[in-house]
Amino acid sequence: MLSGPDLGGGFLHQLSVERDGEPTTFTFHAQDGGSDAGGPSKGPLDVFGFVHPPSPCMFGGPRCWHRRFLLPFADAPAVRRAYNRMRFVLETMVDQVYADRPVPIGRGLEELVDRVAAPLRDAGVGWYVGGSTAAWLLGAPVAPHDIDLGTSRDGVDRLGALLAEYLIEPVAPTDWPVRGIVRGARAFVGTFQEGVRVEWAVPIEPGPPQAFDEWDARSGTPRLVPVPFHGVTVRATRPEYALVRAAEKGRTDRVPALTELVGHLGVDHELLEALLGRSGLSESARESLRRPFA
Repeated sequence: MLSGPDLGGGFLHQLSVERDGEPTTFTFHAQDGGSDAGGPSKGPLDVFGFVHPPSPCMFGGPRCWHRRFLLPFADAPAVRRAYNRMRFVLETMVDQVYADRPVPIGRGLEELVDRVAAPLRDAGVGWYVGGSTAAWLLGAPVAPHDIDLGTSRDGVDRLGALLAEYLIEPVAPTDWPVRGIVRGARAFVGTFQEGVRVEWAVPIEPGPPQAFDEWDARSGTPRLVPVPFHGVTVRATRPEYALVRAAEKGRTDRVPALTELVGHLGVDHELLEALLGRSGLSESARESLRRPFA
C-alpha cells in the first residue's frame, strides 16, 4: 500500500502497488465511502475510465472501482501525485457529469493551449482537439464535459510532461474501455473547483489503418480543420465525427446543431460515408443524417 485509506468525492480511496519485477502495477482503488466520505456518491466512475470488476473489492465494501498502470517502481512519486490530485478533484468531476455543474471549457482550453502549443510546435509534435470540444471550438452550441486530444506516441509523453502538475493519471500503459490497451494519461486542468478533464492516448499496438479514424496517431488519418483560438491556430476534428457519434449515442438534441455546422463548413461526403459505414446506426438513421447534404 502506497497511500490510503483516503477520502474524496464520496469515495474511499487507496493506492496500491504490486511489485513483481518491472514494470510495476500501480492501482487506484475507489469504493463508495458513504457519509464518512461525504457520500453517497452521485454516480459511477466508469465515465472516468475506472473499471467495476466482477470480483469483490480487495479492500472490502460495496461498489468497488479501479484503474491500473504499468510503470517502473521508481515512478512511484509521480503516480502518488496523480493519485492525490485525482481524489482532490473527483468531487468536481462527478458534479460536472452528474449534477450539471458547468464545465469551464473555454478557460480550460485556453490554459491548455498556453501550456502546450508553443513547446509542441517547437518540438515538431502534432496534436489536435477531438470529440465534442472540437465541435464546440468550431462553433456548435454544445456543452462538452471534457477535452479529448489526439497526438502521436511522442506527443503522449510530451503532453504529460507539459501538464505534469495537472495529471490525475500518470502517463503509462493502461486499459481504456473501448480503446483497449493504450499509452495515455488524464489531467484536470485548472483549480480543484474550476477545471476541465483532459484525456489523450495512443494504442500500444496500432491495428490495421482505418479510414479517417479520429484517434489514429498516424499522420494524415483524421480529417482536421484549423481554428483560430486566442491567437493560436488549433486543429480540430471535422464536425462529421461529432454528428455521427451524437446519433449513435442517441443525443438527438445535438444532431440539428451539428448538422447545421457541417453544412456551414461544407460536408465532407467521403468522411461522412466512412463514418456512417462503420457506425452501428440503422440504414434509416444513416439516411436521415445524409439527407440534409444531398
